Amino acid sequence: MQIEIPAVLYRGGTSKGPLFLASDLPSDPATRDAVLLAVMGSPHPRQIDGLGGAESLTSKVAIVSRSKRTGIDVDYLFAQVTPNSDVVDYFSNCGNMLSAVGPFAIERGLVAATGRETTVRIFNVNSNAPIDALIQTPGGRVTYEGDAAIDGVNGTAAPVRLNFARSAGSTTGALLPTGVRRESIEGIEVSCLDVAVPLIIIPADALGKTARESKPEINADKAFLGRLETIRREAGRRMGLGDVAEKVIPKPLIVGPPAQGGSISARDFVPYECHAAFSVTGSIGLSAACCMPGNVAHEVASLASSARKPVIIEHPSGKVVVETNSIAEGEDFKLIEATLLRTCRKLFAGVVMIPERAWPQHVNSKERLVSA
Repeated sequence: MQIEIPAVLYRGGTSKGPLFLASDLPSDPATRDAVLLAVMGSPHPRQIDGLGGAESLTSKVAIVSRSKRTGIDVDYLFAQVTPNSDVVDYFSNCGNMLSAVGPFAIERGLVAATGRETTVRIFNVNSNAPIDALIQTPGGRVTYEGDAAIDGVNGTAAPVRLNFARSAGSTTGALLPTGVRRESIEGIEVSCLDVAVPLIIIPADALGKTARESKPEINADKAFLGRLETIRREAGRRMGLGDVAEKVIPKPLIVGPPAQGGSISARDFVPYECHAAFSVTGSIGLSAACCMPGNVAHEVASLASSARKPVIIEHPSGKVVVETNSIAEGEDFKLIEATLLRTCRKLFAGVVMIPERAWPQHVNSKERLVSA
């Protein structure tokens, strides 16, 4: 016998994974983790017995529920299921999968469409951050067709605009968790901040890189990855995150001057390998850092002098643009807007099958069981 669970598989931005209603999953965290591991086929490098795509970017899960919070429509819990690990990680957020939460919420009846465009107010449970998602709903229905394009994804689709401006300090409680805009770790000047996700930003040249290398080139340099991890763990301790050896935060980024007409060149890590493109949360945090005098990213970024400006991040698959609006006066820095364009597409809707051993408490619930 197998258990069937309603699910919708989405491409969200440059990531992919199933979305679930929280009510369709176990309420017990340990049992829920066992179910998600079975759904994705972890731990296994190819995730051959599940929906996972054999790398972290295509092994993500979004869990959505109607919110009881004032001014919020839905709660979004992100789960990272890594191919080779039996640990389900809830310490980070995924802005790419976030782009699918609004359409999913509308189509599942959690939010009513309000016209040609519908704003879905989302609360990310992982990082305690509110995000507004603007979804295209002509005729009162979600549309996935459109002319918006993002690097790292073929073709075009309907735009999804995500505004993270209210997410500063959401995980650690402070925009600058260590209290300073830059500091030395392992003899290297770095910057730690918390916008959308806790980050440590490192000048690429201090580690013998340019931030223009390809993903395979970086992933092949095990000495570099080892040193990056050492710095990341110390940054996590200083940011009040404790021992981050088994966590994906803080997210490490390396940065350098732009090479293709953008604002900055950067490489994102997830955290033990280079991202094939660039994470949404990383791009939001980096865009804020670029606008902040004293941050190591600000020193290498090429930006307009106006308060409202695009920050164009060059990454392995192209570029990502974050529209920013900030105020920097002396020691004060305020992020007013950080909006990113994403797209998503619904790939499959139905039920996902898991072995009954993953959810033994449900063995007697006949409506969830089908023949093997």
